[in-house]
Amino acid sequence: MSQSFTHKVQEYYDKDAATFKKRNAVNQTLQKIRSEFRKETELFPAQSMLEIGYGPGFDIVYFAAKYPERKVCGIDISPDMQKVARAQVEENQLNNVQLEVGTLADIERLFAGQKFDAIVVYFGALNTESLIDNAEAVFHKMLNENGIMLLTIVNKWFLLGVLKPLLKFRFKIAFKRFRKVWGGYSLTKFLPSKCYSSRQVRNFFTGSTLIHRRGFSILFPAWYENHLTLKYPKLCNWLWKADLLLQKTPFWNLGEYALYVFKKK
Repeated sequence: MSQSFTHKVQEYYDKDAATFKKRNAVNQTLQKIRSEFRKETELFPAQSMLEIGYGPGFDIVYFAAKYPERKVCGIDISPDMQKVARAQVEENQLNNVQLEVGTLADIERLFAGQKFDAIVVYFGALNTESLIDNAEAVFHKMLNENGIMLLTIVNKWFLLGVLKPLLKFRFKIAFKRFRKVWGGYSLTKFLPSKCYSSRQVRNFFTGSTLIHRRGFSILFPAWYENHLTLKYPKLCNWLWKADLLLQKTPFWNLGEYALYVFKKK
C-alpha cells in the first residue's frame, strides 16, 4: 500500500472522527443496520474477536461490555478514531479491549502471537483497503482453526443507488460505483475506495468456505437516507420485511451492503 493512499484514507477519517458519534446518535437507519450486523455476528460465538476498521468503537464497546470474558481487539487506520474509541472504552471501564492503529499490512505485527475465533468488518472498511486481495491470507494467519470472517462490503450493484440518481438525471452519481475508484459517499470529499460485486468478493476469498450471506438496504433506505425512515416509518418497516424475503432470491445482492460469512478451511 502506498504512503499516499494510506495518508488520504487516514486524513479522511481523522476529519470524520470529531462528529461521527453525534451523527450516529440521531441516525435511526444506521443504528438499525448496525444492530443487525451485531445479531449476525452473534450467530457465531467467538471467545476472541478482531474488528477491522472499528471507527469510534461502538461495536468494540458493545461486544466487550456484553461479553466481558472475551478478548475484543480492533485495528483502524485513523489515530483520531482511536482516541474517540479509547475514550468510550475508558468510560465503560472495559479491560478486555485492545485498540491499535494501522492497516491490513500491520495486523500480524500489532497482534503478534494472538489468534482469533472471528474477524469482523462492519460498514465496508475493506472497500478502502488497496490490499484487499491479500486480506484472506492475512486473516487466515490470525484465525484459529474453524475461525470465521464476517465481512460487510459496500456493494457495486446497488440497484436503487443507480436508479434514483438516474431519475433525477444525475448520471455521474448514478454510475459512480462502477468506476475503477469509487470515491466514497460524500459529494464534496474524496475517499480512496472501491465497490465490489459478489463475484469479486468470492474471488478474494477462494480459500475459504462461504457459509452465510445477506443483503442490506435492497429496498429499505440506505444509512444516508435516514430522512425517509423518519418520514415514512410504517412503509420502511414493510421495506425491511421485503428485504428479508428477497434474501431467498437472486436479488439479495442488489442492496447497499452485502454481508458474507466465510469459514477458514
